[in-house]
Amino acid sequence: MLALAALVIAFPSLAPDPFILSVGVVITSYAVLATSWNFVGGFTGYISLGHAAYSGLGAYATGLLIVRAGFDPWVALFAGGVLVALLAVPIGIASLRVRGASFVIVSIALVLITLLVFQSWGDFTGGSDGLRVPRPFGPDVMRPEQHERFFYLHAALLAVALLCWWVIDRSRFGAGLKAIREDEDKAQSLGVPTFAYKLVAFVVSAFFTALAGGLYALWFGFLDPVFQFSILAGSYLVLMSLLGGIRSLFGPVLGAVVVGYAMEYFKAQYGDTQLHLVAMGVLLAVVVLFMPDGIIPALNGLVNRFRPRAASIREVTQGELAERRREAEPPTSKQEVGR
Repeated sequence: MLALAALVIAFPSLAPDPFILSVGVVITSYAVLATSWNFVGGFTGYISLGHAAYSGLGAYATGLLIVRAGFDPWVALFAGGVLVALLAVPIGIASLRVRGASFVIVSIALVLITLLVFQSWGDFTGGSDGLRVPRPFGPDVMRPEQHERFFYLHAALLAVALLCWWVIDRSRFGAGLKAIREDEDKAQSLGVPTFAYKLVAFVVSAFFTALAGGLYALWFGFLDPVFQFSILAGSYLVLMSLLGGIRSLFGPVLGAVVVGYAMEYFKAQYGDTQLHLVAMGVLLAVVVLFMPDGIIPALNGLVNRFRPRAASIREVTQGELAERRREAEPPTSKQEVGR
């Protein structure tokens, strides 16, 4: 853990050029988004392909509060996250009443609706022309320094999200969420307030997703509704979490590192071709076929297979127990006379 934290802190100084540093910012942004998605997918088992809607809403809320209302960038970032979390309450109340494929369809519909709204409302959102977001640092801060500062900001947000996930995972609330994941009907019959638990996890997930979207808007400086509200982006979050392991703390982070680096590599090598989509499809197929639980659970299972098993009382037969008992008993008086 300490070695990983030291590597993250040292990454900006180890990056050979600003491009690699910008890739690090993108990967940490993906890590925050995947971890945020995991509050719903990992705890409740509800697979959402529409989380790009919350990151896009967080990005636009941050940008519009700065451009239209004159907010301070950091106040706008937090206010945007709160606004999206409040908006997620009625959305969650409506969408969490369905399960399985129906929930997936509802999540996709949400992305399409937000895309159409932000494209059509051009007078306010900028429409298809996009929205330019002023960066929070002055013009004297050069682009490489921007990358370095935003890398640390994304890393700090990731640390907070991971801490929140860890606390929930070890709480009674987390136990209720995992009961919902395993068998929602049985959990409800045992007295777990399933709908309330799902709604809280949904809102927390939307809040962190919106913060990640807002922070990305401050870093990138330009918002395009087609990119921000993309079903493909939501699919990437699912792939990242499944690749690393949705039931583990660092699974989505590991998946974000692998998928994020792969996407940036293919884009840098092959430009605007769709080869990176082919690579993501192949990667998803490999995960589903060979590591359905993800990399981290698969590695843990491999380590446990070669770990020496501790002896237990169940491994000792009844005859062996009786023999040990006879050896431990003191000799009787008849036995002593016979000797």
